[in-house]
Amino acid sequence: MALQTHWIVGPGAIGRLLALRLAQQGQRITLIGRRPLPGLQTLVTPRGETLDMEVVTRTRPPDGVPDLLHLTTKAYAAEGAYLELASRLPADLPLVLWQNGFHTQPRLATRHLGPVLCATTTEGAYVAADDRVVHAGRGNTLIGSLEDGHDDLARTVASLLSTSGLSAQAVPDIRRRLWHKLAINAAINPLVAHHRIRNGELRDTPFREEVEAVIGEVARVMEAEGIAPPEGSGLDGWRTLVWRVVEATASNRASMLQDVLAGRPTEHVAILGPLSETARRHGLATPRLDSLLESLAGDSA
Repeated sequence: MALQTHWIVGPGAIGRLLALRLAQQGQRITLIGRRPLPGLQTLVTPRGETLDMEVVTRTRPPDGVPDLLHLTTKAYAAEGAYLELASRLPADLPLVLWQNGFHTQPRLATRHLGPVLCATTTEGAYVAADDRVVHAGRGNTLIGSLEDGHDDLARTVASLLSTSGLSAQAVPDIRRRLWHKLAINAAINPLVAHHRIRNGELRDTPFREEVEAVIGEVARVMEAEGIAPPEGSGLDGWRTLVWRVVEATASNRASMLQDVLAGRPTEHVAILGPLSETARRHGLATPRLDSLLESLAGDSA
């Protein structure tokens, strides 16, 4: 399958990083957002190099259809953005979802008639200006389908991303990988956002006890859902996963914290909601997760 033309809906950090990396390899990119952006965009690489590239930026999609549609909005905006385009999308158009959490993905995978891939990434990026995005740290992107039958497409997209300088691989178990990312995000992002602290401060008293309480609830939900940690087993496996990420990102300001400080909506529902809903389905109590969900609703109001 030849993929040359991409619409990227949502020109945030990941959307712009994806657009500029693909444009660098000669892919035809249209970056679609709510407000006008300069066509000349600058990518600052992890080495500090600056690369200037012209990309098509629009507030409405152009005529025709792309080979691939990337939805890179925040989770809470994804369904609305998709619905604005849905009537003009052909039934076989591949869609790639780049959202955090595990709320949008199953809903849009059911709604969209064509192939749907989900991507989860640890690439570090932030928007420095309307015409500049910083690729702050290299990571890895995993791509796969929640349903069977799209393995070749996932491999093609992963290969294209890797060629563009974004390490990527196709995986057959993206659902499990999304739950792993959800566990990490649930144990870190809501707490740092609520307390207005950097990730590394979670190691300190009294925040460490709160992290442990969240990990305990997450571990019980994951066990009930049949999701094992990537290494180890049970509670110890989830503790190892979360604390390793806290150490690796100690100086980071999580995106949810940045959203709270800027007065923007957060992705707390996409991250905490699936865990709370799954807990209720299994008859489990998650008082700490429910409390964070409520407090962040107030912070985002």
